[in-house]
Amino acid sequence: MQRFIPLSIYVHIPWCIRKCPYCDFNSHAVKDEGIPYEAYLRALERDLMQDMIAFPVQGRKIQSLFIGGGTPSLFPPDIIARLLQIIETQCAFLPNAEITLEANPGTIDHNAFKGFKQAGVNRLSIGVQSFQMDKLKALGRIHSAQDAILAIEKAHKAGFENFNIDLMHGLPDQTISDALFDLKTALSLLPNHLSWYQLTLEPNTAFYHHPPILPQEKQLNDIQRIGQSYLADNDFYPYEISAYARKQALHTLCETPEKEKKDYRSKHNLNYWMFGDYLGLGAGAHGKITDIQQNSIIRYWKKRHPKHYLDSSESFFDGKKILAKDEISLEFMMNALRLYQTIPASLFEERTGLKFDDISKQLYEAEKRGLISRHADFIETTLLGKNYLNDLLQIFLQN
Repeated sequence: MQRFIPLSIYVHIPWCIRKCPYCDFNSHAVKDEGIPYEAYLRALERDLMQDMIAFPVQGRKIQSLFIGGGTPSLFPPDIIARLLQIIETQCAFLPNAEITLEANPGTIDHNAFKGFKQAGVNRLSIGVQSFQMDKLKALGRIHSAQDAILAIEKAHKAGFENFNIDLMHGLPDQTISDALFDLKTALSLLPNHLSWYQLTLEPNTAFYHHPPILPQEKQLNDIQRIGQSYLADNDFYPYEISAYARKQALHTLCETPEKEKKDYRSKHNLNYWMFGDYLGLGAGAHGKITDIQQNSIIRYWKKRHPKHYLDSSESFFDGKKILAKDEISLEFMMNALRLYQTIPASLFEERTGLKFDDISKQLYEAEKRGLISRHADFIETTLLGKNYLNDLLQIFLQN
């Protein structure tokens, strides 16, 4: 079987105006001296060249680029334009490549949206989290509900048809009515994609050490059930546990490429969930590359602190690891089982280099417990499996 592994690029911008108390990403509050835009851009260029030499990616075209953070919208459009030019000089983009920039409504100069569009960004991910001031304050966000609405309206005016609104549920003191208000407000602003995920208390965050009072499990389940029903009634359906796209935008893995023009699912995130490859550039960025000739998969990560990253005179790498066989199958399942679609056996074999029979014992156990539905050439996570995903993944931890 000839293997084809899609390739994406993730670029990490590690600076924020202020660290949110729930955030466990590699983000650092901007100091008095400001952001070293030029120095970071030069470092990203050297970082990319290092990866191009270190990994077998020459000649492979880029299907998606995601600029995340931190707060990438702190960077001026001209810096983003130069970054995209640098990447395009070293790598060829596919004609329909998705290029996403994360934006925080509390930091962006709304006139910059047009500049980002002209730079080559064709998708935005706008971090709203909530449209209610008390919830935004509890989350430590620096923007208001009106800031968020205005930012989305400006994104429309700048010509962004393709954008995501990031929302959270299970917030401190949140009721079902509160959650529905956020969803209704978001959909009134006509996005084609929505990320709606539950607030979790992650280690090494302020919320973890000083936890707020969150809704109880029954209320969390009711919020999710009623929220998903509302989204379905408005033509938004999940294609992954926390990702939603308009119904007419969805298609299956087997449909023809021309239909992709109307598909607003995140190409970049789908590449993660379907175990594709990606280069990781920037402070603390992670990457995954498949060496088909060696039949191996490499995970690597870059120096985490911006100062250490910028001071790197020889190598930006902080670590590399070749995945063992059992790690490969587990990691594939950790990603693919989140999807609300069938998972072909051929996809598993193409992306992992393993045989589907290699995990037959685990598949049998998962099917016996009602967590997956198994067929001759594909599997599918059941509703029970989605509700107990951690239990399902534990099966694949077994050798």
